[in-house]
Amino acid sequence: MGKNPALVGVVVMVLAIAGAAVAASDHAGVSINGVQALQKLIDGNQRYVDGKAVCVNQTRDRRAELANGQHPFAAILGCSDSRVPPEIVFDQGLGDLFVVRLAGNVADPVAVDSIDYAVKNLGSRLILVLGHDRCGAVTAAVNGHEGGGEVGPMLAELRPAVAASKGQPGDPVANAIRENVVLMVEKLRNSKPLHAMVRSGELKVVGGIYRLDTGKVEILPDQSATQ
Repeated sequence: MGKNPALVGVVVMVLAIAGAAVAASDHAGVSINGVQALQKLIDGNQRYVDGKAVCVNQTRDRRAELANGQHPFAAILGCSDSRVPPEIVFDQGLGDLFVVRLAGNVADPVAVDSIDYAVKNLGSRLILVLGHDRCGAVTAAVNGHEGGGEVGPMLAELRPAVAASKGQPGDPVANAIRENVVLMVEKLRNSKPLHAMVRSGELKVVGGIYRLDTGKVEILPDQSATQ
């Protein structure tokens, strides 16, 4: 039985449209939820730790692909410390991560607005707050916490973590670093721009600490009943 050229043309066109829609969905990160995005970060970090980084998405073709748009699968609020570049420690490339870096990985208003843009406009469904060992900003906050007087905006953002960790057993700086990540996660989860998406389960917000000696990122336990 012969084929109807018109029918074949319609089928081809429908398949092409469907394929384009799937590709657009994947490209926009819609198909990558927060759990999947977190696993991508964990897998990439393990490659980095093992010395088997593949340096994905760093080619000329990838650069050209991103020239007119970006759809990062995760947003990361990290510290400005030169030893903790997220794209390297998670073995990701161009267009994969939307990174906001501030000393002490603090969620100040500009950071929150920047991350909100990544979530609402670029499709990121995971936010990771990334602290690290021996953070200079947190160390300064710990050392100056009892001094009183005027402090800069960075130290003011870190003071709640110092206060919350005071009296905990162990190293006071390490305790404050961990507490700061926990507090910044909660601050983002409860921020007005993001709260509804967190509560609905559409957006995942987690914390992690980068270990300078090993390169490993420790994902902190989820402490939110709504996440």
